[in-house]
Amino acid sequence: MSAILEGTPDKRLVLVTGRAYPELAEKVAECLGTEVLETTAYDFANGEMYVRFTKPVRGADVFVLQCHSGDINKWIMEQLIMIDALKRASAKSITVVAPFLGYSRQDKKHRGREPITARLIFDLFRSAGADRIMTVDLHAAQEQGFFDGPVDHLTAMPVLLDYVRSAIDLNNTTIVSPDAGRIKVSEQWAAKLGNLPLAFIHKQRDITRPNHAEAHGIIGDVDGRDCVVIDDMVDTAGTICEAVRTLNESGAKSVTLVATHGLLSGPAVERLSRCGAHEIVFMDTVPIPEEKRLPNMTVLSCAPLLAAGIRSVFEEGSVAILLEGLPEDMRPRNIYA
Repeated sequence: MSAILEGTPDKRLVLVTGRAYPELAEKVAECLGTEVLETTAYDFANGEMYVRFTKPVRGADVFVLQCHSGDINKWIMEQLIMIDALKRASAKSITVVAPFLGYSRQDKKHRGREPITARLIFDLFRSAGADRIMTVDLHAAQEQGFFDGPVDHLTAMPVLLDYVRSAIDLNNTTIVSPDAGRIKVSEQWAAKLGNLPLAFIHKQRDITRPNHAEAHGIIGDVDGRDCVVIDDMVDTAGTICEAVRTLNESGAKSVTLVATHGLLSGPAVERLSRCGAHEIVFMDTVPIPEEKRLPNMTVLSCAPLLAAGIRSVFEEGSVAILLEGLPEDMRPRNIYA
């Protein structure tokens, strides 16, 4: 197979990846029926990075896939260097594919003299030469306005919905928002699953302490019901585990956690292992190694979703149709990561 997917005679699609999670890029390439373009990348002794593409990209529509996880600052910098190399190599268009966009939580100022780092990240990509951004489930959808160009904001909701439908008896299920900020998304979940009952946990976040919030009660009926908690990301898992305990103490029959991004930093795995959740479901928008996977954890592949988004952009089709679900040719692929 060629590393270049032929479109019309004047269009070429090229997929390149950084070193953060090359396995995901290989899965995306497989879904597209192509291969990842070989890249030479290494670190100098002082930590600086070198990147060079082994084949010409002149006139190609290039998609630069990099997961912002682990050594996040290094991988963002590597992606910026890749974009610069592509720009100088006369790529026709450059699309940043960041399944999880780093710094997306810092989307506004809570106090004086704070940065809006999400805006800075978008500006860096634009300055490096990116023409568009593709990402999955931003922390706040309005962040799309930070980029002076197209932003393809994919959502994992259709994939996660399909799994929940197959794994849970919905006759006794309540959708739970972990805080007031996720109510709109939780309402969409409840509607798409047959107008299920909705509840939300009232919590207060301490803006002076990162990764810390306290639950103050539940609004809605969860007693004796199977609860599905919907969130965009789980980082240290402190607040989400407190939400599970609050639901269990309020009489929930079972609690299933569903989140797009399983960052699982620091004590997250230990906390999740003893929080009392029946099942924990993530997408692999960031790598979740075997040592972080629990017996009750399910990790679904985001490769078909990314591949469908890339194909739609390359063929100048509608990305919005992916809000309703994956294309038929992507559905039969292995959903597990």
